[in-house]
Amino acid sequence: MIENTAWWRGSVIYQIYPRSFMDARGDGVGDLPGITSKLDYVAELGVDAIWISPFFPSPMKDFGYDVTDYRGVDPMFGSFHDFQMLLERAHELGLKVIIDLVLSHTSDQHHWFVQSRSSRDNQKADWYVWADPKPDGTPPNNWLSFFTGSAWTFDSRRRQYYLHNFLSCQPDLNFHNPVVRRAQLDNARFWLDMGVDGFRLDTSNFYFHSQGLENNPALGSGELKTPSVPASNPYAMQRHQFDISQPENLGFLRELRELMEEYPGTTTVGEISDDRPLERMVEYTTGHDRLHMAYTFDLFDARFEAKQLRDVIEHFQYYAVDAWPCWALSNHDVMRVVSRWTDHEHLEQHGPLVARLATVMLCSLYGSVCLYQGEELGLPEADVPYERLVDPYGLALWPEYKGRDGCRTPMPWSEGDRGGFSSVEPWLPVDVHHRRLCVDRQLADADSTLNVTRAFLHWRKAQSAMVDGTLILSDFDDELLGWLRVSRDQAILAVFNLTAETRTTGLPEGAGEIVYRQGFSPELVEGQLTLPPFQAAFIEIARDSIDPRALIEQEPDLERKGFLSRLLGSLMGQEEGGTRPS
Repeated sequence: MIENTAWWRGSVIYQIYPRSFMDARGDGVGDLPGITSKLDYVAELGVDAIWISPFFPSPMKDFGYDVTDYRGVDPMFGSFHDFQMLLERAHELGLKVIIDLVLSHTSDQHHWFVQSRSSRDNQKADWYVWADPKPDGTPPNNWLSFFTGSAWTFDSRRRQYYLHNFLSCQPDLNFHNPVVRRAQLDNARFWLDMGVDGFRLDTSNFYFHSQGLENNPALGSGELKTPSVPASNPYAMQRHQFDISQPENLGFLRELRELMEEYPGTTTVGEISDDRPLERMVEYTTGHDRLHMAYTFDLFDARFEAKQLRDVIEHFQYYAVDAWPCWALSNHDVMRVVSRWTDHEHLEQHGPLVARLATVMLCSLYGSVCLYQGEELGLPEADVPYERLVDPYGLALWPEYKGRDGCRTPMPWSEGDRGGFSSVEPWLPVDVHHRRLCVDRQLADADSTLNVTRAFLHWRKAQSAMVDGTLILSDFDDELLGWLRVSRDQAILAVFNLTAETRTTGLPEGAGEIVYRQGFSPELVEGQLTLPPFQAAFIEIARDSIDPRALIEQEPDLERKGFLSRLLGSLMGQEEGGTRPS
């Protein structure tokens, strides 16, 4: 059998936050053996890969995103052997394994930084970003940390400031130094040699800074702030022109891609936090010499409205050409989508409906998908009392922003007090609402969010149009969202009712039968589709009724027309015996 080295195209990646997935050792913290024990559950979901958030040795000031050893396993999570066993079992189950690489910064306890800060003339003196104070002793410029306050901390040994885009204990590496870049590529090679299938790249547009250290301008009137940054955070008041997303970043991405090409079938997915993230995503994934795919925070910020979601998709398509997105609605850094998209007063009534609608909508987009652990259960944001908060981001901005603990609470496997996660009190509490949505309870209910998600993911995997087909937005009124997914041999129309009212609409020429129903109850009578509140419909469209050339002619926007021309042209090429590029 010929291996599909482009397996990542159209894949569904399941994110596991190891502290909160499963505690197999009884200390209240999830671990690698716990993940391994639940891999059968993950495989049965119908996903293609797992992404494991950092498990490297760390003082855990930012819960693993402050690394002290890129080639080890923190004893909190188990041993190196435990990771090898996890990798072996995942591959036995047909799951690819993506690990989280935090290349832009280390912990201040990493031996590189310990040496770098010791003097101005040691071998690693320029491995980090150091700068002299201004004459009055203040920081070199106005750059801000994502976690509030200045992005500069003074070090008395060197009598200089060092840069940290996040916590002061997370100093930024100096990627302008080629030796630093080689060291990080060597660390990536170590895990590729181990057999991992790819990397999720934390803050993939943060590797380089402007060496001129110019001040960032204030965010202008009408300019959009960085998505997902709360308005209470001063970081949202700057346009991040000089501290991140520098042109040199593309050079490093090319170096990384050259390394990945030595290991066929591996992939990269970059996290992008930027003032113009969709454009950066396109820049970083276009062609064959950069990242394979990337995700942004745009959908994390989007309201549950057809128009706004359509705008995000249109914005991506405007620039996309051959870029490859990896969409997500939830992860370890943002409030869970069910709570973002459901009024609190209607959470009990509408939450499960919104959860399954959000998941099938996400998994119907053009590109790949990340599902965060518990999303398949429809978990809302957990309520974590102030005295149990541990996230430094939340503690810094309380009470306007409660931080990220609410999306990081333990996975509920059963209904007990600890949700079947641990035999002792977990590091974060298990929300009482989550226990009612636990895995055991939902497995026993054929119509549960879990079983609807499983059925949909297995169905999706068998539909060429849904995995790798072109996406063409459809024209509905502002209350309905929909698009056509078209591959060489299949066309499926997806329609979503994002409201609490029943909606009816006509369908285009060539519409056939509804092809997926589990968890939804659409009605199709004489070309009229009726969707109850928070419902979806997937309708077969006759492939020969779709004329790519006519679609292009109908597209008024020349930039998007160029995008459609390329995508639809590739479909036409397939029909004429050509092949679509991987």
